[in-house]
Amino acid sequence: MDGASATGVMSHLSLLEAKTIGCKAHPVQRSRVSELRAEVEALSARRDNLKVEIETYKKLQKIRSLMDEQSTHGDEEELGEDSENLELLRLMARHEQLKDLLYAHHIIGGYDIVKTHQGKGVCLSLTTSYQGVFLETYNLEIDLKPTLRISRHNIPPFIPLKSLEEQSSFQTDLRTFLDVLGQHLNAFAGRKQQLKFVKELHPSVEVMESNVLCSKLVMMFTVPTEKTAVLCSLDYTDHTKCLPTRVFLESEDDEALPDSPEWKNFHSLLMKTPVHQVLITMKEMGIIA
Repeated sequence: MDGASATGVMSHLSLLEAKTIGCKAHPVQRSRVSELRAEVEALSARRDNLKVEIETYKKLQKIRSLMDEQSTHGDEEELGEDSENLELLRLMARHEQLKDLLYAHHIIGGYDIVKTHQGKGVCLSLTTSYQGVFLETYNLEIDLKPTLRISRHNIPPFIPLKSLEEQSSFQTDLRTFLDVLGQHLNAFAGRKQQLKFVKELHPSVEVMESNVLCSKLVMMFTVPTEKTAVLCSLDYTDHTKCLPTRVFLESEDDEALPDSPEWKNFHSLLMKTPVHQVLITMKEMGIIA
């Protein structure tokens, strides 16, 4: 009898324990259901947004094709949009069109390009500039088939076009070749412009020596206080730069020039500042006549 009572009590306790666990689980389940419902709502909203985006994209592509074909506005009426929405779609299509053009311009390195020989070749223009002023423009005509080949150009003969072509994997990486060539041309234009400024702005400075590449410049100027002639030599061994890599200063009075802090400062300045600007500073300070 006692055994039966004990069994009944244990069964009752097990039943109570199961109910307690069940009661605890219900809030967790309800919370999970709420989370799933919120997720479904978010996904539904995302689906609706994607439908709108897809529909807008299709309309934009339709308008862009009409713009490319220069079709009449009558063709746009097939889209079933009111005038305000249609104008907005036109603006969006034009914006996307301009983005594509800018991307294409970026892909070819920002160089102006036109087709030649009925699409069998291209002509690329490289414009040089210095201190915000556009200078000379150089052109390359390139045949595309059977392999890339420069057929005509007006690049100065002292620019190592052939070696640049070999060094930059011209056949597989045209943009790198154009970038390096552009660096050489811009640096040459910058050095040439500096030489021009030296001659125009500093008549008291005598240009003793220079070359067609403007990679060497030798000048002579006078120190008025010492009445000493100073010979200044600039070597531009890096032809992709318009600043010198080496500067030499010589004077008749070797004791007065090389070791003075003032001239050491100008030596350093000539390495990192365009020469015509340094000469202006030296003249304003009375260092040169």
